Amino acid sequence: MKKRYNAIILITERLIALMVITVFLAGCASIGKGAAEAVLEKSENEDTRQCQVWGKPFTGIEADLVKNKETKVLFVHGVGDHIPGYTTEFLEKLAKELKLNVRSEVQKNIELSSPLLPGINLGNLRVTHLLNEQKGQALTFYELTWSEITRAEKALLDFDTSGEYDFRRAKINSLLKKFSNDTGPDPIIYLGQSRTPILAAYAQSFCWMATQNWEELPASGKHTCLSLDDSHADQIANDNYVIISHSLGSRIAIDGTQRIASMLATPDKYRTGNQKLVVTRKAVQALQNKHISMFMLSNQLPMLQLGRELPEVAGQEASYCDANGADYKKRMVSETEIVAFSDPNDLLSYGIPPGFADKYIDSRLCAKITNVNINIAKVMDAFGMTDLANPMEAHVGYDTDDRVIAMIAKGIGNAGTSPVIKQRCEFVKEIK
Repeated sequence: MKKRYNAIILITERLIALMVITVFLAGCASIGKGAAEAVLEKSENEDTRQCQVWGKPFTGIEADLVKNKETKVLFVHGVGDHIPGYTTEFLEKLAKELKLNVRSEVQKNIELSSPLLPGINLGNLRVTHLLNEQKGQALTFYELTWSEITRAEKALLDFDTSGEYDFRRAKINSLLKKFSNDTGPDPIIYLGQSRTPILAAYAQSFCWMATQNWEELPASGKHTCLSLDDSHADQIANDNYVIISHSLGSRIAIDGTQRIASMLATPDKYRTGNQKLVVTRKAVQALQNKHISMFMLSNQLPMLQLGRELPEVAGQEASYCDANGADYKKRMVSETEIVAFSDPNDLLSYGIPPGFADKYIDSRLCAKITNVNINIAKVMDAFGMTDLANPMEAHVGYDTDDRVIAMIAKGIGNAGTSPVIKQRCEFVKEIK
């Protein structure tokens, strides 16, 4: 999938460059060659991409890398067909930023399943273990691949790119159509019958993350996680949880976490036959004291809220999240810290507006929002006549951008903030 994205990005960049050159030649034919080369060289070498952050300071993953504690990171992909291993480049850059210089020789791959959806394959959970042996730091990385759920439905469009039909298109249009057929259907499919299996895949991934350490996880095969009982309470209290998502993955992460909040509150509703979710008060209390960080790359929560029902519990943050609130003991976690990344030139990403969390995010999550407005794609400017950025690169480039990775690793507005963030990002602290 990443290779296809890169190919389309390259083609789009060339088309943009061609447009720039055409406009430039048409309007400024009399300008000398030396001046033109100087402008093009400047736009190529000078990095003027903006980065502004509005919200609460946050520490990032590094602050949680404490000896004798395990930090667990779950990555949820967005639209397009993905295969296990799609986070490899991101994970390597994150490990380098965090100085985690030891990793497991092999990854564990769990084929996800749920008794609530018998006979349905829920995708793959690929798990990698990272260490800094000198400091005694440990991070376990869980990569959820849910594409298997939507792949069969998207096969309905295969005829459109088949040999007997696709040859009628121009080559560039053919590539763009394949990309459109691969990515466009996923949000539509998610609104239909596949939504429940995708959310079940997320719940299973969260369950494995919460209940098992690296050594206890199965190495391979199809497995189901059902129990959140007293035996897991100390582990839940000790571990740190981080969720990272991209595009549609942000909607899946929020919906999935809200579904877990409902499951913990009313576990008897989620049962089949003699099997049901086992939840004990001690484990729930351990989770209620947790702080969970969510980093949403190419955030799409506002767009994907359109036409949707409101969450099960909404507009009651004070009741659930204030220690003196009437429903404080019914919260899911103590705080869900959401850091939403969006590039203004990414046509599919959005900042989270004030008041959104109170109305559209389940109050039991106690969500706090920080917006990161960041140029992922470079803006090209030739003599002020063009002002262009590649929207494709702006959408898919978050997980390899050094500033994004540095912010996820070390946060902003704190003593441990990365030098690259101090130099290239502006932070505005917001208070109520």
